[in-house]
Amino acid sequence: MRPPTEAAVRRDGDTLVFGGAIDRSAAASLWPAANRLLEGTQRMVLTEVTSVDSAGLALLSELAARLRLVGTTPEIVGEPSGLLELSTAYRLTPGLDFPGATPTP
Repeated sequence: MRPPTEAAVRRDGDTLVFGGAIDRSAAASLWPAANRLLEGTQRMVLTEVTSVDSAGLALLSELAARLRLVGTTPEIVGEPSGLLELSTAYRLTPGLDFPGATPTP
């Protein structure tokens, strides 16, 4: 079992499950795996995430944006430390999107 602060992502059915602290260093290492697992994803579960910083939020919102590009509005489950504050500061919706944003291919 991983230490609780080690960032990780795994696929469980149509769900991406994240764990650990999603910070600047973790975002860079999680990107390739998360992007590879993205096709067919319907939800992103953050209940095992201990904290999110601005780089982590950028990772999650970019993944959500890529899903919206293919017609999926991802369900975001969980609210780790930092997510609400940063989402509010960047004026993101609960789906990690900018209000009124139109996806571009």
